[in-house]
Amino acid sequence: VTEIHDWTVENSDMSRMLSGELQAAVLRLLARSVEAKRVLEIGMFTGYSALAVAEVLPHDGELITLDIDPDSEAIARNFFDRSPHGSKITIRIGHALDVIPSLDGHFEMTYIDADKVNYIRYYEAVMPLVSSGGLIIADNVLWSGEVLNPKGESAVALAEFNRHVLADVRVTNTLLPIRDGLMVAHKN
Repeated sequence: VTEIHDWTVENSDMSRMLSGELQAAVLRLLARSVEAKRVLEIGMFTGYSALAVAEVLPHDGELITLDIDPDSEAIARNFFDRSPHGSKITIRIGHALDVIPSLDGHFEMTYIDADKVNYIRYYEAVMPLVSSGGLIIADNVLWSGEVLNPKGESAVALAEFNRHVLADVRVTNTLLPIRDGLMVAHKN
């Protein structure tokens, strides 16, 4: 995981998209807390968060990560192939809203870190796939504080997403002010 982090910081002009070490630790803790065996990730980037979570899955665990960018697959696969936990990770390339309906079974945890304007659609698409007692986690929900007085498209979408989750009686939620904000929704 450290290797992915360092490579991304050195080689990507979008390294700000990388989940940080604290966030990875929180994701690992949350995966352990629900005894996750299957995890769905929407938005892979260079694979840092996928590999961090895969490290705490059981030997027969599975993490399916979705990304729209085929270049991300080549970068992440390089790191996954060198990790003892990489075999737990399956990469699916395509728009998440097209891929999600083809997924079978249930997930104990879902992590959303993709295009912000579709967060509500992703949330609703994965809800039937999340086990009772499972988690839906969304990143960047504070959007550098812009959700308090949203003006840009992403800030408006994230403010709407936060209100949507807060009003959802199917979950109990909390917003953690870690990095750019993590929404954690526990499915009742």
